[in-house]
Amino acid sequence: MTFEMRTYTSTEGRMEDLLTRFRDHTLQLFTEHGIQSLGYWHPVDQDDVLVYLVQHEGDPEANWEAFRTDPRWLKARAASTENG
Repeated sequence: MTFEMRTYTSTEGRMEDLLTRFRDHTLQLFTEHGIQSLGYWHPVDQDDVLVYLVQHEGDPEANWEAFRTDPRWLKARAASTENG
């Protein structure tokens, strides 16, 4: 089992869009690809930063590769970045 803390910086003013993408698409796909979400935080002084902790079942690199190449993820990411 591997734990990983990640930091995501959104485009200024787009954090709500990022959170919507996580809720509507990313979390389910994480689970399907062996990535369990453990927690999400916003630093109090950085409105456009999301810090999150995940746990990997199996090989983290293989999990990320499967997630990144999933057609559903590619479609959700493209849709959420259409307007910048």
